[in-house]
Amino acid sequence: MLKSTWEKVFEYASMPVHGTLSRKLRKDVKIQINEGKIYEDAVIFLGEEFARVTEKAGGEAVNTYYDWEKIACIRTYGKPAE
Repeated sequence: MLKSTWEKVFEYASMPVHGTLSRKLRKDVKIQINEGKIYEDAVIFLGEEFARVTEKAGGEAVNTYYDWEKIACIRTYGKPAE
Protein backbone atom coordinates (compact mmCIF):
# COMPACT_ATOMS: atom_id res chain seq x y z
CA MET A 1 0.00 0.00 0.00
CA LEU A 2 1.24 3.50 -0.83
CA LYS A 3 -0.45 5.33 2.05
CA SER A 4 2.73 7.05 3.26
CA THR A 5 3.48 8.26 -0.28
CA TRP A 6 -0.06 9.60 -0.76
CA GLU A 7 0.11 11.34 2.63
CA LYS A 8 3.28 13.14 1.52
CA VAL A 9 1.60 14.27 -1.70
CA PHE A 10 -1.40 15.61 0.25
CA GLU A 11 0.94 17.34 2.72
CA TYR A 12 2.92 18.93 -0.13
CA ALA A 13 -0.27 20.30 -1.72
CA SER A 14 -1.78 21.63 1.52
CA MET A 15 -1.11 23.35 4.82
CA PRO A 16 -2.47 22.61 8.32
CA VAL A 17 -5.69 24.27 9.44
CA HIS A 18 -4.91 25.77 12.86
CA GLY A 19 -6.45 23.83 15.75
CA THR A 20 -7.60 20.84 13.66
CA LEU A 21 -6.22 17.71 12.03
CA SER A 22 -7.37 18.96 8.63
CA ARG A 23 -5.32 20.54 5.86
CA LYS A 24 -6.37 23.28 3.39
CA LEU A 25 -5.08 23.25 -0.17
CA ARG A 26 -2.36 25.82 -0.73
CA LYS A 27 -3.13 28.97 -2.70
CA ASP A 28 -3.15 28.30 -6.46
CA VAL A 29 -2.91 24.51 -5.96
CA LYS A 30 -5.53 22.06 -7.23
CA ILE A 31 -5.61 18.31 -6.66
CA GLN A 32 -7.12 15.40 -8.56
CA ILE A 33 -7.51 11.89 -7.13
CA ASN A 34 -7.75 8.85 -9.41
CA GLU A 35 -8.21 11.13 -12.42
CA GLY A 36 -11.60 12.18 -11.07
CA LYS A 37 -12.83 15.63 -10.09
CA ILE A 38 -10.29 18.43 -9.73
CA TYR A 39 -10.55 20.01 -6.28
CA GLU A 40 -9.58 23.58 -5.50
CA ASP A 41 -10.21 25.49 -2.28
CA ALA A 42 -10.84 22.17 -0.52
CA VAL A 43 -9.98 20.88 2.94
CA ILE A 44 -8.38 17.45 3.35
CA PHE A 45 -8.50 15.18 6.39
CA LEU A 46 -5.95 12.35 6.48
CA GLY A 47 -7.41 9.56 8.59
CA GLU A 48 -5.94 6.16 9.38
CA GLU A 49 -8.25 4.27 7.03
CA PHE A 50 -9.39 6.98 4.62
CA ALA A 51 -8.76 10.45 3.23
CA ARG A 52 -11.68 12.91 3.19
CA VAL A 53 -11.93 15.91 0.87
CA THR A 54 -14.42 18.60 1.91
CA GLU A 55 -15.54 21.34 -0.45
CA LYS A 56 -18.33 23.90 -0.43
CA ALA A 57 -20.99 23.54 -3.12
CA GLY A 58 -24.21 25.51 -3.24
CA GLY A 59 -24.02 26.51 0.43
CA GLU A 60 -23.39 22.94 1.59
CA ALA A 61 -20.26 21.13 2.73
CA VAL A 62 -19.70 18.12 0.46
CA ASN A 63 -17.46 15.35 1.80
CA THR A 64 -15.85 12.76 -0.48
CA TYR A 65 -14.09 9.82 1.15
CA TYR A 66 -11.24 7.85 -0.41
CA ASP A 67 -10.03 4.44 0.78
CA TRP A 68 -6.22 4.61 1.00
CA GLU A 69 -5.94 1.23 -0.75
CA LYS A 70 -8.10 2.42 -3.66
CA ILE A 71 -6.07 5.53 -4.45
CA ALA A 72 -4.14 4.75 -7.64
CA CYS A 73 -2.87 8.23 -8.51
CA ILE A 74 -2.92 11.82 -7.31
CA ARG A 75 -2.31 14.74 -9.64
CA THR A 76 -1.48 18.24 -8.41
CA TYR A 77 -1.83 21.44 -10.42
CA GLY A 78 0.00 24.65 -9.63
CA LYS A 79 1.89 27.53 -11.11
CA PRO A 80 5.36 26.61 -12.37
CA ALA A 81 8.38 27.71 -10.36
CA GLU A 82 10.12 30.76 -11.73
